[in-house]
Amino acid sequence: MNFLEYVGSRHQQLLVDAYQHASAVFQCMVAATVIGVLIGVATYRSEWAGNLATTSTSAILTIPSLAMIGLLIPIVGLGVPPTVIALTLYGLLPVVRNAIVGLRGVDPSLVDAATGIGMSRFGRLARVELPLAWPPILTGIRVATQMLMGIAAIAAYASGPGLGNEIFRGIASLGSKNALNQVLAGTLGIIVLALLFDAAYVLVGRLTIPRGTRG
Repeated sequence: MNFLEYVGSRHQQLLVDAYQHASAVFQCMVAATVIGVLIGVATYRSEWAGNLATTSTSAILTIPSLAMIGLLIPIVGLGVPPTVIALTLYGLLPVVRNAIVGLRGVDPSLVDAATGIGMSRFGRLARVELPLAWPPILTGIRVATQMLMGIAAIAAYASGPGLGNEIFRGIASLGSKNALNQVLAGTLGIIVLALLFDAAYVLVGRLTIPRGTRG
């Protein structure tokens, strides 16, 4: 059976796996974005706090994904929980780093002007600082999403959802007639999802970032 025949015969399962993979990455990126931006907001005014936040989230990336999931299994079990926790943790660094850089890069004169017209600190943050810091934050989200697309495949080790199951099944059955097709289908599926997500982020950027401030 060639690759196209394999995909044709397994398209329903592949679509389910692709949906689960995309859903897991999307939901974990939402969580990582919210947590990461909150950490950035809490630490960007202080040099040492910002460095601590960046260093701490960087340290997470030094843990191999397979080891991270393996460590989480005895604590939260198999399936979705270790997948969600691991992906969210791995997604933090680009968001935290870019949120801090973006917020620190806001022109102080604009913040002073907002203060001068009576805006509260929260008002300045919500209406001036965060909107101006959005372009680098979005870049951080794009980078994190691309990382998580690949890392999510490892979740199959813990019976997690997604296209990693196809890859692991292929690896487990090396030598069989469909082993290569399974690995290839899972890998290409992840690449296609990554490209679709990135295209979506480009569209979001065009819709939310004024033309004159795009990088």
